Amino acid sequence: MRNLEIDIETYSSVSLQKCGVYKYAESPDFEILLFGYSADGGEVRVIDLASGETLPADVLSALTDDSVTKWAFNAQFERVCLSRYLSDLGVSLDPFHDRHPLSTECARFLNPEAWRCSMVWSAYMGLPLSL
Repeated sequence: MRNLEIDIETYSSVSLQKCGVYKYAESPDFEILLFGYSADGGEVRVIDLASGETLPADVLSALTDDSVTKWAFNAQFERVCLSRYLSDLGVSLDPFHDRHPLSTECARFLNPEAWRCSMVWSAYMGLPLSL
């Protein structure tokens, strides 16, 4: 897998507009309800996490693999929310696998290097910034 296009639907009792994505995702009742994705331009699939479905192993692996480019509209939101989701599952987010000599803590968020934001591309091309 080289590219993963992602869209998530979430819930949190914290106001996203008032508090921002970090507080929103840190809320005890935060959850990802739906995870929509397409791998390498293939068929779009939707995983209903709220109903107990789980992400396929290859998608879980791709989320932490910096060689896989992740695309999302407002990618920062998806990256922070998925960081919380993966942390709750016990998945390590540390690209150095906790062996970096300068690191004394585990990474709390997915590495932004492999993420691309289609909202930024829209702005670059003069298109609207809202969906």
